Amino acid sequence: MKFFLIIILVLFFQQQVYAIELSGFSKIVDGDTVYIKSSKIRLEGIDAPEIKQKCKKNGKEYFCGKISQKKLIQKIGKNKIKCFSTGKDKYRRYLATCFIGKINLNKWMVRNGYAISYRRYSTKYNNDEIYAKINKLGIWSGSFIQPEKWRKLN
Repeated sequence: MKFFLIIILVLFFQQQVYAIELSGFSKIVDGDTVYIKSSKIRLEGIDAPEIKQKCKKNGKEYFCGKISQKKLIQKIGKNKIKCFSTGKDKYRRYLATCFIGKINLNKWMVRNGYAISYRRYSTKYNNDEIYAKINKLGIWSGSFIQPEKWRKLN
């Protein structure tokens, strides 16, 4: 029995995780979804407000989803991005961490308050969300409905 357990452990730790690299110029769908060529990519571990979603700041509503999209477009500019995916979601989108140079775009979106950490699937960006919240950055400067809840209501 002990021998069998050792074999299982050896096989488990020898498995390699293969990441698919997608790179090129991007089309920004919203604050957490991009296209590179015909590949639809969901920024893994984050959730941004939807394009039609409104948030409130100083008692006034604004389209925070459009702001989120705009900030990602501005950050990328005319640069190529590089995304590393280890799988797809139920909608067949690549789940990926994307970079412009050495900047992790997923992290940047959350840390600046343009997206939240998608805790249902990952805790990777929780500290970045806390930073944005404490510093009242982006959507944290006012009030908003969690994007996942907003999608269910709309």
